[in-house]
Amino acid sequence: MSKTSRLYFIALLPPQDIQDRVTEIKQYFADNYQSRAALKSPPHITLQPPFKWLDENLPTLQQCLSQFAAERSPFPITLSGFAAFPPRVIYVNVVKTPALLSLQADLSARLQTFLNIVDPSSQQRPYSPHVTVAYKDLTKPNFKAAWLEFKERSLQFEFTASHLTLLLHNGQRWNIHSEFDFPK
Repeated sequence: MSKTSRLYFIALLPPQDIQDRVTEIKQYFADNYQSRAALKSPPHITLQPPFKWLDENLPTLQQCLSQFAAERSPFPITLSGFAAFPPRVIYVNVVKTPALLSLQADLSARLQTFLNIVDPSSQQRPYSPHVTVAYKDLTKPNFKAAWLEFKERSLQFEFTASHLTLLLHNGQRWNIHSEFDFPK
């Protein structure tokens, strides 16, 4: 019997009304700048980048996330304006708060210690929380044009992060697999 592994990642998802607004922005990039890749996942703040995980070990991963989330309290998140990782990525900026930075660092340490889930590139650079609206298939000329349009654009959302979300790739797009609530 073959062991099947799938791609997962762990993120914070804003409430549905904010997701809808950000998805409209992603659709604008698809329509006006031919960048559709960001539409393949719900709007999110990545905490642990994609990793492969065996199906048979899924209960272990879920138990680890459940225990981790149970130790956390909800906290505020602010999305403010746009920023970029030139020459391909434009995103909604996420204000770096101590609560968000410690959540990500603690989760990363927990996953590495207990499940040996490590993202090598994340260890090379500081955590930079963001909500991607265009990337990968955004050409350099389209990046320049889009960045001119979006760099001064204002956008402000606030919400309370109340749970972790485990997302699963189905071969086409990322879908919500399970959620792990922070106690009230």
